[in-house]
Amino acid sequence: MDGSLDDTRVIVVDDELELAELLAEVLQSNGYRVKTAADGEAALTLAAEFRPHCMLLDIRMSGMGGLELTRRMRAEYGDDVVLIAISGSSASLPETREAFALVDHFLPKPLDIQELEKILPPVHD
Repeated sequence: MDGSLDDTRVIVVDDELELAELLAEVLQSNGYRVKTAADGEAALTLAAEFRPHCMLLDIRMSGMGGLELTRRMRAEYGDDVVLIAISGSSASLPETREAFALVDHFLPKPLDIQELEKILPPVHD
């Protein structure tokens, strides 16, 4: 892949960096251009530079969590970026419910890659 802006770009945000890197490797092997971030602040900075089509984000993270990240992404990019929450958090938590209302999709941890592939934006050639 040449790294052009025609590539389908994805940011994976999770404070468990090993999980983020593993998911990034899987997505890259499927043709996506992927970057990772360990928290919401880093993800916002990366989004401004990388211009993602999609962001996969954990809800409960140290620093800026997924709910605040989702709010700020919506304020900055509207619906231009597909937001997918990936969380092991209980859907009964107010923070989790509110985040789920703002994202495009939600997938529980442990992540089912086949389910994720069904909702990811298509890979651009």
